[in-house]
Amino acid sequence: MKKVISLIVVIVISVFAFQSCRQGPPIRMAESVNLDLFMGDWYVVANIPTFIEKGAHNAIESYQFKEPNVIDTTFSFNKDSFTGTKKEYKPTGFVTDNPSNAEWKMQFLWPFKSEYIIVYVDPAYEYTIIGRTKRDYLWIMSRKSQIDARELEQLIQIAVDEGYDRSLIQMIPHG
Repeated sequence: MKKVISLIVVIVISVFAFQSCRQGPPIRMAESVNLDLFMGDWYVVANIPTFIEKGAHNAIESYQFKEPNVIDTTFSFNKDSFTGTKKEYKPTGFVTDNPSNAEWKMQFLWPFKSEYIIVYVDPAYEYTIIGRTKRDYLWIMSRKSQIDARELEQLIQIAVDEGYDRSLIQMIPHG
C-alpha cells in the first residue's frame, strides 16, 4: 500500500512539475512593470480559462504587496451566473524577473509554482495582458468592469500576435 501511495505522490508531483515548465517559443514580456502602479484590483474582461475559471462571472484579480517581490493575490468570481456561488482563491505571486518585474511565478499550492508573464501593460496602468509561454491560459484585464470594444480588440490582437488562438478567448460577464 505504501508503494502505491508513493507512486501516486510521484505522479502528481511530476504532472505539476511538467505543467509549470515552459513549452513553446518565448512570449513577449512587458519591458518594465511598476509594481506600485500594478497593485490593486483588475477586472478580468476576457480569458482563456483554467478549469477553475470556467463559467466565471464578475471575475476580479487583486494584488497587494506582502513583502518586496512577494504579492498577495486574491482571485474572486461568481460561479456560472451573476448570483452564483462566490469563489475565492488566494495564490501568492513571486516576482522572478528584475528589473522588468514582468515575470512572476504564481503559487496556488505549495511547493508548485506556475509561470505568470505580464505580456503587456499600458502606460496608464488601465489595461494588462497576462499570459504563459505555453499559450494555454490568458487573462485580459482592465481597471474597469466594462471596456471599449475598440480597446478590447486591440488587446485581443496583441494576444493573437503573441501566438494565442483567438477562437479560445472568452468574454467574462460583469454585472
